[in-house]
Amino acid sequence: MSHWSQLSLQDAATPIMTMLISFHDHAMLVIIMVLTFVAYALLSLTMNKYTSRNTYEAQAVEAIWTILPAFILLFLALPSLQLLYLTDEIVKPGVTVKAIGHQWYWSYEYTDFCNIEFDSYMVNTEDLSEGQFRLLEVDNRVVLPMNIEVRLLVSAADVIHSWTVPALGVKADAIPGRLNQMSFILQRPGVFYGQCSEICGANHSFMPIAIESVNTESFITWINSFKDEQ
Repeated sequence: MSHWSQLSLQDAATPIMTMLISFHDHAMLVIIMVLTFVAYALLSLTMNKYTSRNTYEAQAVEAIWTILPAFILLFLALPSLQLLYLTDEIVKPGVTVKAIGHQWYWSYEYTDFCNIEFDSYMVNTEDLSEGQFRLLEVDNRVVLPMNIEVRLLVSAADVIHSWTVPALGVKADAIPGRLNQMSFILQRPGVFYGQCSEICGANHSFMPIAIESVNTESFITWINSFKDEQ
């Protein structure tokens, strides 16, 4: 992976992340247009030799540079507010998963399926298999079905953590004694990685998150196999 690709946003795996990327591109386009206009005005004013000693006011110009930025802010605020509302919207979740942060690992509960519970620890570097990512791979991945709304309940058992997966466009603080919730719909199969983004202690960087997106049949098979193991 090149250095430039690491600076870009991850490929979207949910509709929310797709809209977040679109809004990012929209905002960057507006910023580039504003910077281009300001740079052109600055260069044209500093490089010409025109002077005017009798101009004391320019009400038309002042009105323009007051009203125009207000419209620019509207072009940014309206889609931002719409997206902010959609990120908190939960309609009819098909699967509910509870994530609990510990120092320093995550535990998960599938309360819809006879209380399936497991802990998810980071895989040590010497135990990694070929193709696995260092500091991101876990021993037990969170398996979730595609094209079904998933509700995630987030809490913590000791200190404040933060459950974050960039490709899904979700991030929620895990606070002891409190439940935060968010939802997402996985659009494609794959494994998506995240990390705790809250400074929760000495091993803060060693509690990754791995989400495995599968089809419905594979998810049901995984649930049944997990029950058989118990």
